[in-house]
Amino acid sequence: MVLEATMICIDNSEWMRNGDYYPTSRFQSQADAVNLICGSKTQSHPENTVGILTTGGKGVRVLVTPTTDLGKILSCMHGVELGGESKITSAVQIAQLALKHRQNKNQRQRIVLFVGSPVAAEKKILETIGKKLKKNNVALDIVEFGQEDDTKSEKLEALLTSVNSNDNSHIVHVPPSSEVLTDALLSSPIFEGDGEGGSGFAAAAAAGVAAAAAAAAGGAGGFEFGVDPNLDPELALALRVSMEEERARQEAAAKRAADEQAPDGAPKGETSGAVAPPSDAPAAVSTEKGPDDDESALLAQALAMSMNDAVGTSGTSADDTNMTEAVGEDQDLAFALEMSMQGEGSEGDMNKVLGDPSFMNSILASLPGVDPNDPSVRDVLAALQAEEEVEKLPLMLVLIRIIWQEVRKQQNDSSEKH
Repeated sequence: MVLEATMICIDNSEWMRNGDYYPTSRFQSQADAVNLICGSKTQSHPENTVGILTTGGKGVRVLVTPTTDLGKILSCMHGVELGGESKITSAVQIAQLALKHRQNKNQRQRIVLFVGSPVAAEKKILETIGKKLKKNNVALDIVEFGQEDDTKSEKLEALLTSVNSNDNSHIVHVPPSSEVLTDALLSSPIFEGDGEGGSGFAAAAAAGVAAAAAAAAGGAGGFEFGVDPNLDPELALALRVSMEEERARQEAAAKRAADEQAPDGAPKGETSGAVAPPSDAPAAVSTEKGPDDDESALLAQALAMSMNDAVGTSGTSADDTNMTEAVGEDQDLAFALEMSMQGEGSEGDMNKVLGDPSFMNSILASLPGVDPNDPSVRDVLAALQAEEEVEKLPLMLVLIRIIWQEVRKQQNDSSEKH
């Protein structure tokens, strides 16, 4: 795409009132052509600028200096008054001066001149102006319409010949009532230029027509969400973000529905119900968790391990003949442990049982090698009864059990020596 600054010179002389051009008059047909050129020009390159000035009326007047604001360019056409004669020479010189003071010096310079009235300037003056434009690298496109006049066409051809350089300038003749002015421009070299020669509007105009045809045929025009991101990037981005959020919401809803439809046996939270204790466990343990649950589990595990060790020792030792007594002792210990783990509702009963001296003496007497009358054993029992902490009794019973195992081991060792 060619980077250009363009000044459009419109004819607002008295001759523009004639109604020999579609849709209503010469001026309206000219306004449609100007809108077409401005739109194509600004769309062909984002940095292209377009300005507009009038050649008729009381004098040449600049309506808009070169700008990229298409709305400002199109709105300036509404208040134009018709009258007077067209002053081509002054208009071209003022347009060349406006292009000289353009902000971006990298832009090429071009003037589009609409002539719909007789040309009063002399041929030599027009040739001089054309040479000046050529010297300053300014291209010129001329749109001649209105009544046919050999003198008018000759003068404009002379102007074009003097300014043309490497075929960068063109002229279009549109006779009255032959065709619409905009259609004539679309098929002219002004729109079909390739950038080196010509204005380079054809590509943008063809792209716009193709996009409109695609939108009419397919509805979406081949773009995602039916929006061209080049024309409206903000809308395209908003639609894309909205689509991603909707997709994420649908995925979350599907996952939640799958979790709700999972089998009853699948874990969805904390499981409730009793857990079957192992076959060698001394008592059933409730699954309701409390503050002392971990401590109770450790005590039960320690007691189970000690009982397994006792059973293994009784099965492998030939001198251990008190199997029945050991089983009975284990049952007593298991009963005591079960009572200690009943909970708060059974604390009164446990205190009564453990506070019975005869019950404690019977348990200690059943342990081989343990003397209930031993002062150390009685001191431990007295301390436990004084503290009144029932939670420590299972631990003490386990410790007594360990002591008993050590005594049994010593007895076995002594019997082997003898």
